[in-house]
Amino acid sequence: MRRSRPALFAGVISLAMPVLAQALPPASSLRPEMRPDPQAAAAIRPVAAVATASTQTTALAVQRSIRPQLRGTLASARAPAAAAPPPAATPDPAAARGFAEWTRAFHARARAAGISQATLDRAFAGVTVNQRALERDRNQAEFSRALWDYLDSAVSQTRVANGRSAFATHRDVLQRIERRYGVEAEVVVAIWGLESAYGAMRGDTDIIAAMATLAYDGRRRDFFEEQLIAALQIIEAGDVGPRQMTGSWAGAMGHTQFMPNSYLAHAVDFDGDGRRDIWSDDPVDALASAANYLRHHGWTAGQPWGVEVTLPQGFDFSLTGERTKRGAAFWHGQGVRLADGGRVPDHGEASILLPAGHRGVALMIFDNFHVIERYNPADAYVIAVGHLSDRITGGDPFRGSWPREDRTLSRDEREELQRRLVAAGFHRYNVDGIIGPQTIDSVRRFQASVGSVPDGYASLRVLEQLR
Repeated sequence: MRRSRPALFAGVISLAMPVLAQALPPASSLRPEMRPDPQAAAAIRPVAAVATASTQTTALAVQRSIRPQLRGTLASARAPAAAAPPPAATPDPAAARGFAEWTRAFHARARAAGISQATLDRAFAGVTVNQRALERDRNQAEFSRALWDYLDSAVSQTRVANGRSAFATHRDVLQRIERRYGVEAEVVVAIWGLESAYGAMRGDTDIIAAMATLAYDGRRRDFFEEQLIAALQIIEAGDVGPRQMTGSWAGAMGHTQFMPNSYLAHAVDFDGDGRRDIWSDDPVDALASAANYLRHHGWTAGQPWGVEVTLPQGFDFSLTGERTKRGAAFWHGQGVRLADGGRVPDHGEASILLPAGHRGVALMIFDNFHVIERYNPADAYVIAVGHLSDRITGGDPFRGSWPREDRTLSRDEREELQRRLVAAGFHRYNVDGIIGPQTIDSVRRFQASVGSVPDGYASLRVLEQLR
């Protein structure tokens, strides 16, 4: 439950610790938790990250996820340089000729879209194929890290302390952002912490060079050309110079890692200097832009993202999952209580989520959970943002435990699980290796058929039972 705001601010100030340099941003998306909505996946939205590394002081790569197949890694842990040059790597002569031909053709398409030749000349000056972007796009390793391991990093003591310090430092502007957009300041700070370690790791890849390279490569040409056109529109509007437009190899930019199209739709000039600047050391515009993004997607002020709950003996696990939404009175009648024993709050209809099955933490999630999903559809990311925001404002760690002896399934194993569910008559959907609501429902039906707790948890035990 959310504390009173005066106590929150006092707690943030007293607990602030100057350890920002130690907080590492997340490194990779939890693919087992990815649940891309076909319509949402088609929409352009800010990319988001999820943690995979412990909070050590070495500079780790940072991956971003807009869809499962779109992940990138920041080139270094430094903040963007004042004038970052295009990539220095020189492609082979054939690639150079092919890129030059593509560039000429693209310029014609960009001019037809309203981009001036002057902007094209500035943006493409010295730009060559970014070999590193190609390598990373073609060699995206599958990630399968357990949710609890991810949360150990994403909501580590260091990241919490850094979040409290950042909150205290920017308290006044965060209060103004909250009043303007109706999005709680701690949620904005948590997104900032996961996306760029509170601005410490914004990325220094030249966005024009990276987007041009990936569009030229052709694997996702339409998507990256669209992002490239948007980036050129940003430059033409005067918000940033071509070489100051830096971020990840996949196009995510600034403190809150907006893609160019998301920037055009939701970035704001909150400090009133005439530019929507999400790249500079000052995070004000980026934080306000993140709040504006959440507001646009339906954020409800005062509603939690979720709360930890306990389930009684004999609970009907068929009621779990995001597809079942009921009011507080219903859940109270079912014996659901807050983790501290209190009555569940009435913030509208809610669902019971068991991200690690009945042996893990149980959550009651509200509509704001799904708003955070618009940043990244991975349950792991949403839980991390929500829990980090609670911890920044003095909340406790989760009281429940996790099944830490479990390991996550590989992609091949997840696809095998789905194939076996299909063969056994429990699954009628695609075999794609993504454990979403449909697969969870199928697992739940199979578990019920063999006398297991039907919690929908796609574990190695379930796969072994199917085998």
